[in-house]
Amino acid sequence: MAKSKLASISSMTCPRCRKGSLFVQPYTLANAYKMKPACDSCHQNYEPEPGFYYGAMFISYILTAWIFIIVGLGLAFGLGWTVTQTLIAVAVLAILIHNLIFRLSRSLWIHFFVKYKPSATAETSTDI
Repeated sequence: MAKSKLASISSMTCPRCRKGSLFVQPYTLANAYKMKPACDSCHQNYEPEPGFYYGAMFISYILTAWIFIIVGLGLAFGLGWTVTQTLIAVAVLAILIHNLIFRLSRSLWIHFFVKYKPSATAETSTDI
């Protein structure tokens, strides 16, 4: 059974066949930002044009802002932390989740534009 779109986005797999990985694996700091040029399964091009992922930057900003607002308000008002403690906690959180948000926003961005084709194979490959 095929993955759902949400499962494909969160597991960072190819939006076309939902099998191949978007990023170089295994995850290490040395290759944290490296994407594969194409899907290993259906050969979908992951960089259809120069600057394609420019829009992912805005998604990253929105995701990060909401996470920090929710965590910051929760710590400040829910747990009664001081402003300094809250800012330090949010800064540490930013460092810890930066690579995850980067990858997630790119996965979400490409899923906006590439349609799912369960019958996609290397022979039927086309770009966006």
